[in-house]
Amino acid sequence: MADPGQSAVVWFRRDLRVGDQPTFLAAADAADSALALFVLDPALLGPGGAARLNFLFGTLRELDDALDGRLLVVRGEPADVVPRVAEAVRAATVHVAADFGPYGSRRDEAVEQALAADGRELVRTGSPYAVAPGRVRKTDGEPFKVFTPFRRAWTEHGWRAPADTDATTLTWIDPSSKDGGPRAVAIPDDLPVDAALPEPGEKAALRTWRDFLAGAGDSGGVDGYGDARNRPDQPGTSRMSVHLKYGCVHPRTLLADLANRRSASADTYRTEIAWREFYADILHQRPDSARRNYDRAFDALPVETDAQARAAFEAWQEGRTGFPIVDAGMRQLRAEAWMHNRVRMIVASFLVKDLHLPWWWGARHFMTLLVDGDLASNQHGWQWTAGSGTDASPYFRVFNPVTQGERFDPEGAYVRRYVPELASVPGRAVHQPWALRDGIPEGYPEPIVDHKQERQEALHRYERVKNARR
Repeated sequence: MADPGQSAVVWFRRDLRVGDQPTFLAAADAADSALALFVLDPALLGPGGAARLNFLFGTLRELDDALDGRLLVVRGEPADVVPRVAEAVRAATVHVAADFGPYGSRRDEAVEQALAADGRELVRTGSPYAVAPGRVRKTDGEPFKVFTPFRRAWTEHGWRAPADTDATTLTWIDPSSKDGGPRAVAIPDDLPVDAALPEPGEKAALRTWRDFLAGAGDSGGVDGYGDARNRPDQPGTSRMSVHLKYGCVHPRTLLADLANRRSASADTYRTEIAWREFYADILHQRPDSARRNYDRAFDALPVETDAQARAAFEAWQEGRTGFPIVDAGMRQLRAEAWMHNRVRMIVASFLVKDLHLPWWWGARHFMTLLVDGDLASNQHGWQWTAGSGTDASPYFRVFNPVTQGERFDPEGAYVRRYVPELASVPGRAVHQPWALRDGIPEGYPEPIVDHKQERQEALHRYERVKNARR
């Protein structure tokens, strides 16, 4: 039971919603009232990217509306401002969902120590994951390094049912009534961005999810996901990644809705959630893998970094490589701040194995532009394709951009949507414009490399990795 007259702080981070909020229940057990807090942290805003920041700001506005205008937004270092907010409202506890990322873990330890110095407590309840990183282990107590046994143990471990909460679960303190503490700031205005972004917030997340479950619109929904998810020319994905990134919905909610669905497609979707949680677990084990090769033998792989490499990187960034499926993906990224997952793998393979550039160049570019940029999923998705990650794709698996395009965009609709120079090229011929009888359409570039030659070069370079393991 809450202590009479006691207050608490609920500090929102990657849980920007009012439904399915275990932190609300923990705060309600500890206090009669709570202050809703969000901290504009310079360490996170700086590298955020305009698309992600705009989605964040929009989500904060919706959360503030849900709380009847009672979300306190402050700017500063969390270890400084969170204790001062707690002091201002005489809160004994600050409630959060645990953060297992490299920066988030360090930040929370600093905040916890600063609160403890004032006799206050940081209370962690739940996390952004169905199963918190570090919870699932092998029988010998060691963490998993391979996905399939992790997925099996993750499924057997299970997860809690969604928490029954809403905006009325707590009595919210009016931020204007607090005495002292950091000054409230307005939620920032949106930044200039050319990409068309998805609608932010919890309501949009739940609506998107319901539509996917029902197969509304052109999408085949969850029952068609197993086949359609690899087709960038079709709306076969759920588009839930950005909502999961900011916690507009919790994966526990998605898994609860999938619980009674036994189709192969529903199981495939559960597996994709498990991949997200596996990568979070791996990053928790190895924080250094956000910036360095998980498999350190790949430190021996020669990569290009000179001026010519930079020029090739710019061509890749701009979607001017001369390989249509690669260029369509890179242009979709700029147009929508999102890219189809199959195409993410294709463009990543091209960067690493056709252009021989560092995977972290591509990962950084993705994190700059993606609205759903998630450190664990992004970095380890890149390392999977590059071969340097845990449970990675074998390095000798080099995606052929032509055959990938012909297989997953068989009529060329995806390419024509994003590469207007090729809009008049019919059918699958769009994937090999250099083979057209009249030549490459005006305005579209020649291929910047010979894929067959670069594949052999990639395998030659891989010998250095194999030697490093001996």
